[in-house]
Amino acid sequence: MSVITENSEVLMHFAIKLEDGSVAESTQAMGKPAKFRMGDGSLTDNFEQCLLGLKAGDKSSFELAPEDAFGLPNPDNIHHVDRTKFGTDAPAEVGNIIAFAGPDGQDIPGVITSVTGDSVTVDFNHPLAGHRVTFDVEVVTIEN
Repeated sequence: MSVITENSEVLMHFAIKLEDGSVAESTQAMGKPAKFRMGDGSLTDNFEQCLLGLKAGDKSSFELAPEDAFGLPNPDNIHHVDRTKFGTDAPAEVGNIIAFAGPDGQDIPGVITSVTGDSVTVDFNHPLAGHRVTFDVEVVTIEN
């Protein structure tokens, strides 16, 4: 039976739970498991270490500190944007998530955290940055 190694391609269901037990994201809720290759950079090293040795059908749960999951909030990722950059399709309202074009052309989501006069504060940190999270995983298939 295959086990997850450093080079495995893994298909798995996962749920990310916050410290209060609420579910931040779940592949079960979306009805589609996630597929990735170990070492491709989509997961942190510590997350991958928790998966090594699991077999198809295994269920596991592990807790990760913020620096091992989505990182700590970086003050450099908080930007002040002129209110004129927002329109009716993307209003400058606290709590709105707006996609901005990044330097590489990819969209980068940012959360509006405050609006003061003509200045809009946008936080581009991952929404789960700074949070201790629990991952519940269920391995569907493994290809080595």
